[in-house]
Amino acid sequence: MTSAVAPAAITEEEIFAAHEGGKLSVETKQPLDSIRALSIAYTPGVAQVSRGIAADPQRATTHTWASRLVAVVSDGTAVLGLGNIGAAASLPVMEGKSALFKTFAGLNSIPLVLDTTDVDEIIETLVRLRPSFGAVNLEDISAPRCFELEQRLIEALDCPVMHDDQHGTAIVVLAALTNAARVTGRDMSGLRVVISGAGAAGVACANILLEAGVHDVVVLDSRGILSAGRGLDGAKGELAARTNPRNLEGGPAEAMAGADVFIGVSSGTVPEDVLATMAPEAVIFALSNPDPEVHPDVAARYAAVVATGRSDFPNQINNVLAFPGIFRGALDSGARRITSAMKVAAARAIADLVGEELAPDHIVPSPLDPRVAPAVAAAVAAAARQD
Repeated sequence: MTSAVAPAAITEEEIFAAHEGGKLSVETKQPLDSIRALSIAYTPGVAQVSRGIAADPQRATTHTWASRLVAVVSDGTAVLGLGNIGAAASLPVMEGKSALFKTFAGLNSIPLVLDTTDVDEIIETLVRLRPSFGAVNLEDISAPRCFELEQRLIEALDCPVMHDDQHGTAIVVLAALTNAARVTGRDMSGLRVVISGAGAAGVACANILLEAGVHDVVVLDSRGILSAGRGLDGAKGELAARTNPRNLEGGPAEAMAGADVFIGVSSGTVPEDVLATMAPEAVIFALSNPDPEVHPDVAARYAAVVATGRSDFPNQINNVLAFPGIFRGALDSGARRITSAMKVAAARAIADLVGEELAPDHIVPSPLDPRVAPAVAAAVAAAARQD
């Protein structure tokens, strides 16, 4: 497998210049260029709309932007590859996420960075702000707190909530693996899959693969294979009870021997001699950014299909393939939850877009493919109506 042509080097000066003043702005839908227009949009006309909503709260969904507004929420504890850098430093990333929502799904969104890491305080804040938005995209929140936070918010709010670091990654991984299995002539149910990383993305990848019918999933954390014998509790203990059907123990060497698939969502590295023990025509998704668990050129010596999270190699597994369409479909359908069925439907829609162009170096669409978000939105909305 050969590398894609890398873009021209981007300078630090260019980056800071592009971010100066932030990346977002608010624009009006109608021009305020006359007294009449001002009287309709603001006083006295706006009072009529407020009275209407007070009399019939359902009108807020049709006469404000709230029902179509996504709140992009972070506490800055797990930002990209930077770790716990705090709320203020996370804001450029959340602005970028909002820009992606607008560009790919036509959805308005607003970044909300919260200067607290207390789960109760974050929930209370979002519950109090609920009239101002229609969905919540949780972003860059550290594990294991992110699991509790997402679940409790789903229960507390009557609107779609999704932690994209978990489920966006998992959805695109499922789409990519679906097509990797096709191109290598494998059946998904028979795959032996190893996931390196038991944080937000690793747990979600394991869950969605099990939901999609993969039976043999082994998960590694920094101490080795998640197994019943380790006496784990919490999210890892629950995952250990549902994975590792062959009761393997040990570390990467024991997990990888004979494996069909390696999915890396950790900051670790994989020795080349361990890769050599994988099954023939293996599949390697080395997704850590900016440094994959194994360099794609090395992975290609042992794998028929290689993917990364980077844009300068083929098969980029990128959350932007999933989250804009998922939220668009959820909001279009009036869904109050983003369910497992909706996530699997999104993955299938992404995989199906590759079509006749399917090849070892083309298992997912480009993040810039304009068909992706509409296809995902339609699939998610259809699944929501069936739930």
